[in-house]
Amino acid sequence: MELLYSWLTAFDALSMSTALLLVVMSFFTSMMTATLGIGGGVLLLAVMAGTLPVSALIPVHGLVQLGSNGNRALMTAKHIDWTMLRYFSLGAIVGAFLASFIVVQLPLVIIQFAVAAFILFLVWGSKPKAQEMKPAGRALAGLVTTLVSMFVGATGPLVAAFVHRNNYRKMQITATFASCMTFQHGLKAFVFTFVGFSFAQWAGLVIIMIASGALGTFFGLKALKRIPAEKFMLTFKIVVTLLALRLLWQASASLM
Repeated sequence: MELLYSWLTAFDALSMSTALLLVVMSFFTSMMTATLGIGGGVLLLAVMAGTLPVSALIPVHGLVQLGSNGNRALMTAKHIDWTMLRYFSLGAIVGAFLASFIVVQLPLVIIQFAVAAFILFLVWGSKPKAQEMKPAGRALAGLVTTLVSMFVGATGPLVAAFVHRNNYRKMQITATFASCMTFQHGLKAFVFTFVGFSFAQWAGLVIIMIASGALGTFFGLKALKRIPAEKFMLTFKIVVTLLALRLLWQASASLM
């Protein structure tokens, strides 16, 4: 029992009530993302930002999201656009390599404004006539989103906006988005491990949050199947837009 307590609280880095809150939020945010296609990762990041030490926030959130998106990708594997994932992954590898050389030199507020504006353009701008992004566009999506993921935190809305450009059906959106985010969070975990972050202290909490998230994903996908495609697409666009506007608000507030 004492060992379980230590695992859940990251060896007293958190209170038990905070740890349980994070486990419950992992369930609900995973269910939200599975049902609506987007939003859970950003909401979980907001909750974790008020509870975790700053040094642990992005790496621990990234590892939890790796598990959450990985579970969702496995449960929807037959709907994944593997060509999109392949080119996205190639770009993501390049983006991870370039991140420390480029983005770290830019003020965070500039990144926030640029990302928010780009999301709004991708979601509401004119669609290409082709039903699929070109290979170069898919690789660019992986490069750009991974480039900023180490510094902005949850880049799900930006990845979702790129995925949305392919005019997928609702299950394809959920599956392809989950697979791209799984690869990106995997890269993030590798980078943070490489630079010396110790995940061992947080392993117990992360494992339990991933298990809770898997349960939320299961129920979320059940709900997704009952949602009409048109309603899903409209809700998806609205949620992504609200997340972009939230990013603009954060950037504006930092200038005041």
